[in-house]
Amino acid sequence: MSLVLESLGKRYGDTPVFQNVSLSVAPGEFVAIVGESGVGKSSLLNCMAALDDWSAGSIHHDGVDLGTLTEAQCAHWRREKLGFVFQAFHVLPHLDVAQNVALPLLLLHRPDPARVRQVLQAVGLDGLGERLPAQLSGGQLQRVAIARALVHRPSLLLADEPTGNLDPGTAAQVMAVLHAQARESGASLVLVTHSEAAAGRADRVLHLSAQGLQAVAPRPA
Repeated sequence: MSLVLESLGKRYGDTPVFQNVSLSVAPGEFVAIVGESGVGKSSLLNCMAALDDWSAGSIHHDGVDLGTLTEAQCAHWRREKLGFVFQAFHVLPHLDVAQNVALPLLLLHRPDPARVRQVLQAVGLDGLGERLPAQLSGGQLQRVAIARALVHRPSLLLADEPTGNLDPGTAAQVMAVLHAQARESGASLVLVTHSEAAAGRADRVLHLSAQGLQAVAPRPA
């Protein structure tokens, strides 16, 4: 398994955010996590990204115990292994599309213009590399975020409400691109979302509650 969580829990003081979360995600698998607002979905995703601390349990990625890493080692792990797609895009407005997408490669000291062009084409932004973010639609900006998350070929891809700011038609297109690219690259994809349509594309849907994660039964065909 690429990603393994065992009995994970997080607290703020005496208040539990989530608890008893166990999950295994295989390479190339797409898992969606749903749940009510405030139940801790984004906090759980941030723990998976080693961006936040947890209070109990463990997280392993490709056999590495993330809880044993120093802050510097976590940063190196994220640069090498992780792609993160945010709801708010987080593109840099003064950089053009190609420069935004190239950032993970530059941080790894592996500039690769051909790879940048390849991933822009894969997400449907071929020919738009020289445009500034202000010249793009919301759906195009989310595709930039997906391309940036994929460009360095991460083995773990996390997405936090990536369609929350998009209309239903654009959201469906963005989810199709995200799923196809993650599967093609063999990355483990974990999505947290309120959207039933987005979750419906996943191989598995899990519901996060105070009791942990429970599988959501698929709807009858």
